[in-house]
Amino acid sequence: MSGVGQRTSDVRAVGVVRRPPLHTRPVAPAGWWWDALAVAALVALTLVINAGHLLALDLRVRNWCAAHAELDSVSNVFNRLGQGGFFTAVCLLLALYWVWRRHSVRPLMPVILAFLVNYVSITILKDITNRAAPKSPVPHREIFGSGGVSYPSGHLANASVWYGVLALLLAPWITERWRWVIRIAPPVILTFTTVYLRYHWLTDTVAGILLGFVLWRLIARVPFDDVPLGSFLERRGWAGPALFDRQR
Repeated sequence: MSGVGQRTSDVRAVGVVRRPPLHTRPVAPAGWWWDALAVAALVALTLVINAGHLLALDLRVRNWCAAHAELDSVSNVFNRLGQGGFFTAVCLLLALYWVWRRHSVRPLMPVILAFLVNYVSITILKDITNRAAPKSPVPHREIFGSGGVSYPSGHLANASVWYGVLALLLAPWITERWRWVIRIAPPVILTFTTVYLRYHWLTDTVAGILLGFVLWRLIARVPFDDVPLGSFLERRGWAGPALFDRQR
């Protein structure tokens, strides 16, 4: 009977492909504590604003920027770095190039994931807080519920996520130092331009930075080259590694 049982086990094992366990990719700075701290800071900031604090600071910054608007035209040019729709299209085109070049659908995965997490999280938070922008004509526009979509700053959240995806898709062509420049420089520039142009309150921008930091780290941890895509794509040769294979 033991021989029969052994043969049965062998038959059941035929055709079974054992996949290695998935492991998250490393991010810098390492550890989930940074994510937890950023989420806690975003929640705390939102509650503080809702309680009426920091509104005076937002108004003072807005009024100072309005009184010193000499650099508006220059700032408007740099502020285009945060246009989410444009860079979504750029990343999608780059991903499609790698799909064709490497014969794999995997380059589309970070683009799709970035769009989903950005759209869902930003839309939910903006709808909940319902805060008007500094240039809005509504009364008491600095408070939540004044009627708008200012909090958190979509420019900053978009920049953190989409420039991270862009750096990922450009990785075969550029050095690690330039990938860091692409990821860091646009959010730094937008931190100043969105506030200076009164498109967002100062606290909107801080919230956008915190949200974008968390979203990008979640995306960067995904082992896109190792996620099972199913036998349909595997049999047709469209599931091979295509993103990180040259960086390992």
